[in-house]
Amino acid sequence: MNALQALLPLTPTAIEWIGTCAAILTTGSFIPQAWLIFRTRQVEGISVGMHSAFTAGVALWLAYGVAMGSWPITVANAITLTLASAILVMRLRFG
Repeated sequence: MNALQALLPLTPTAIEWIGTCAAILTTGSFIPQAWLIFRTRQVEGISVGMHSAFTAGVALWLAYGVAMGSWPITVANAITLTLASAILVMRLRFG
């Protein structure tokens, strides 16, 4: 146990629940943005550079989740990668 874990001792089940809740919130936050862009085709406020870097980062998190065997990280990042990629494609197509 490292010093950080000693400050907040949690069971493995509690840790999985925290990861699952974080995954639901962060992944779910992309749904309204993707839906809005899909409906309106307005992408002027989306930075191609930032969103490209973000999408690449999500792909790496997905690979990390698979390598670690963590289903919350894997599932959340698979969904987020799909949504982030769709937003990036729409930005490139409609922008």
